[in-house]
Amino acid sequence: MVVDLNTISSPSFLKNLTKQQLQELASDIRKFLIEKGSVTGGHIGPNLGVVELTIALHRVFNSPEDKFLFDVGHQAYVHKILTGRANQFDTLRQYKGLCGFPKRIESEHDVWETGHSSTSLSGAMGMAAARDVKGEKNYVVPIIGDGALTGGMAFEALNHIGHAKTNMTVILNDNEMSIAPNVGAMHNMLTRMRSATPYNRAKDDFEGLLKRIPAVGNRLASTAERVKDGLKSLVVPGMFFDELGFTYLGPIDGHDFDALESTLLNAKRIEGPVIIHVLTKKGKGYSPAENDTVGTWHGTGPYKMETGDFVKSSNKAPGWSKLIADTVSRIAREDKRVVTITPAMPVGSKLEGFAKEFPNRFFDVGIAEQHATTMAAGMAAEGTKPFLSIYSTFLQRAYDQMLHDICRQKLNVFVGIDRAGLVGADGETHQGVFDISFLRSMPNIVIMMPKDENEGQHMVKTALTYDEGPICLRYPRGNGLGVEMDEELIALPIGSWEVLEQGEDAVILTFGTTIPLAQRAAAALATKGIRAEVVNARFIKPMDEKMLHEIFQSNRPILTIEESMLEGGFGSAVLEFANDNGYNTAFVNRMGIPDEFIEHGDVNLLMNDIDLTAEEAEKRITSLIEKKTKQEGIKA
Repeated sequence: MVVDLNTISSPSFLKNLTKQQLQELASDIRKFLIEKGSVTGGHIGPNLGVVELTIALHRVFNSPEDKFLFDVGHQAYVHKILTGRANQFDTLRQYKGLCGFPKRIESEHDVWETGHSSTSLSGAMGMAAARDVKGEKNYVVPIIGDGALTGGMAFEALNHIGHAKTNMTVILNDNEMSIAPNVGAMHNMLTRMRSATPYNRAKDDFEGLLKRIPAVGNRLASTAERVKDGLKSLVVPGMFFDELGFTYLGPIDGHDFDALESTLLNAKRIEGPVIIHVLTKKGKGYSPAENDTVGTWHGTGPYKMETGDFVKSSNKAPGWSKLIADTVSRIAREDKRVVTITPAMPVGSKLEGFAKEFPNRFFDVGIAEQHATTMAAGMAAEGTKPFLSIYSTFLQRAYDQMLHDICRQKLNVFVGIDRAGLVGADGETHQGVFDISFLRSMPNIVIMMPKDENEGQHMVKTALTYDEGPICLRYPRGNGLGVEMDEELIALPIGSWEVLEQGEDAVILTFGTTIPLAQRAAAALATKGIRAEVVNARFIKPMDEKMLHEIFQSNRPILTIEESMLEGGFGSAVLEFANDNGYNTAFVNRMGIPDEFIEHGDVNLLMNDIDLTAEEAEKRITSLIEKKTKQEGIKA
């Protein structure tokens, strides 16, 4: 062992290591990641692929003076180890533990936070521009994956950086995978570049050959610059990056310390933007991850280190993503208009079955949420029934497309909002708690969330038979409740709620994952002689106005509960309804996600932290009833 990883406090020690010691260190880090990941889970595959690259970066550059921006951020585990956080890896992605992404408050070496892709180049341009304004000389080094280059924001940044001729070293980490295997023309171009001879070496070899030709060699060599573009067109298909204004270096082996170090040092001497094309192997050094061809090892839960077998949950209920995807497939067998679109999430969204059964009706557009959303609008405009499967956190990136292209045109797009609510280990960048607030204000939209998987399958039927505009189905991460499933699918009346438990003393309005919480609170209240009605408010928009009128006219205290933001959320909609109709809101209370970002950790612990519990609901109902009784007594 070169060094005890748990004793590292700074990456400066790397500058004194021999090549043999660097290789030993890389091996030690891989063993460490495999061991720790088997307990905590995490993004093991991506990090195993960047061990040598991250070591080389910290050896050649000087963090934190030089700025490393990890695109997406899930490839920063090695960076965290080298900057003094190995001794915290037992808490990785755990409650109050080490974050799975770069975190500015964790370390001065984490200069850029991101949980979404394609942002590093824009952030780097901002840092480089600020550096130049201040007259400083540090290096700015964004590390972006080949999958992230399909994001439109990355192209916008490349265009600006190349035009401005900004000094920057961009690392293109090309492992042919994002979460799942990459798709698209950019991927195909990089595949051709992978097989090309490294451009700068080929150019030097070509000029050297000319100079060795007797008599005419030097004269021919002097014209080499004029034929440079022709040479590049042979070696680097399309000259894409050169035409954008970058000096292109590569492709190089991302697991070869000599190649990495010499290329990085060369890049530091070049004026203007440089892009280094680094070829890496996702999962390198651990055969289960290295041989993964579908994306299973992108992010995992705990696993058996010796075999790579995942530790399976004891929950026998169907997973939400698979349930929704399978129901879409079931309906698609009868309705040939049904198509599916995913922005690089066929594995996470469990659409592999649909893709296999209906290959001509399945579209993976890569990491391009905005394009996916407007593409769905275009397909709907031509009479198909697109199912756009997208995580709540990634739908945020397509806000304008939802508003401008889908809702404004009132197009029949079915949006499956996966991972709605708190997601746990991935933390604040991935918590799916904002979609209600930013979607609810859009005209023409329907938003619904089921109480269980049986109602979930009926909501899929509802969505694919609805023809009055866009409709969104929210569903959580993880598994359902294990309820009995109906054989026949039925479409639910739009905007209809259902009473789950009768009660004359108070009303709890809730939906989805917080229904069990409300029912536990009602049960506890019943022991005190308080009967609380529990309503499954399964349609968040439009709401069941008929039932709402009846509830407010009954003059019962109302508590709304939601696993989403309070600002602009479902509870706000109930208050708006009351205000618009002249009802008293003095005895209405709201529970939900407060005005803050929720960090990573076990969902139950996070909900305890923000008082989103049955005990708090019981307390608030009791308080509302006491307040109402007291006020009525004063009036009497």
